[in-house]
Amino acid sequence: MNTEQFYPLFLKAAHVVIDSRKIEKNDIFFAFSGENFNAATLAEEAVNKGALAVIVERQDYENPEKNIFYVPSTLEFLQELARYHRKKLQIPVIGLTGSNGKTTTKEIIHAVLSEKFNVQYTRGNLNNHIGVPLTILSIKPEHEMAVVEMGANHQKEIDFLCTISMPDFGYITNFGKAHLEGFGGVEGVIKGKSELYDYLKNNGKTILVNDNDPIQVEKTKEYSGKITFGNAESDYQFELVSEQNFVGLMYKNQKAVSKLTGEYNFTNLCAAASLGLYFGIDFDKVIHAIENYTPTNMRSQVVEKGNKTLVLDTYNANPSSMAASLKNFITFEGSKTIIIGDMLELGDESEREHLAILKLAQDLGFDEIITVGKIFRTVNHSPLSFEETSSLTEYLKKNIISSKNILLKGSRGIALEKAIEFI
Repeated sequence: MNTEQFYPLFLKAAHVVIDSRKIEKNDIFFAFSGENFNAATLAEEAVNKGALAVIVERQDYENPEKNIFYVPSTLEFLQELARYHRKKLQIPVIGLTGSNGKTTTKEIIHAVLSEKFNVQYTRGNLNNHIGVPLTILSIKPEHEMAVVEMGANHQKEIDFLCTISMPDFGYITNFGKAHLEGFGGVEGVIKGKSELYDYLKNNGKTILVNDNDPIQVEKTKEYSGKITFGNAESDYQFELVSEQNFVGLMYKNQKAVSKLTGEYNFTNLCAAASLGLYFGIDFDKVIHAIENYTPTNMRSQVVEKGNKTLVLDTYNANPSSMAASLKNFITFEGSKTIIIGDMLELGDESEREHLAILKLAQDLGFDEIITVGKIFRTVNHSPLSFEETSSLTEYLKKNIISSKNILLKGSRGIALEKAIEFI
């Protein structure tokens, strides 16, 4: 079985799934195998559930009469099928990466472009070597545009994902201290994320550039295929707006205020607004999209709980995003407690970066500083330093946080959101 032979069957499918529990009628099930389990054993069951076809990497489970097909690697076949499908598509595809804010930016871009177009986009955090192919394969004939988020923690990953998504437009949110261990330092991060620029330039595609980011400007200075925002000479100029802890923008005397907190989200809003204007969307519709987008994914999410204001940012954390969050949160009116969790994948820089964040928090003068995680525990010796979130929750059951404002910020692996119900 090869992609060209299989493609007509794919076109008849409702969805492509890799989780047997989510199979519905006319889905295609890719039976991925783990170290201790081979999903090919679920092939017959998948067909009985109504699957249109099943892809397995165990030849003894192949049954062409039931549309159960053998391939040497389900992952490679998924990726090749996505490339084949992408080449057939005649719609603009926007590729997005960056150290911080890429998922929020993707969500806002989708919201803005959806004011005019039927837009498919990366759902949740499906931004890796499996998620990107699934996103491409989810694009249907009715879609007029696609926004594809690409994540990476090593060199050449963005380059590889570009060979699948083949973006026509691309934007890098920023270059920060994220995944330092895998990238080999900040310079490695810049090089790795810039693989999106390399693909776009090599293929004559369009780059969205924040003219206030010196790295973006430097990396694209000799390239003419750009859309720019950020200063008086850019294609689009926006002014920062802040209202009651929320961030927004002003464009030609028209204001849009989001439900996002943090000035660091200003450039994310600018990127989305720039693309909206570029694709001919009236700014009143851009305003509508920005003002009606409600974050629900624990990224810059503001939640009122009783008489307290909680800022939830527990999906990801690195030194760059942590520092930005702390500097934003200190501007909130009233008493402030921060609950910050370990920042993972920092390698040899880990202890030093955690100590720097702790010192920043102390210098900013928060009313209460609570840390969670083994790394913070090595640098913070106060009674409010906990190795695990479970220890924190036990503390919170007996001790009420009196502050009006509470920030929860940490890496995904720390799962700080488990403490919310006890605050």
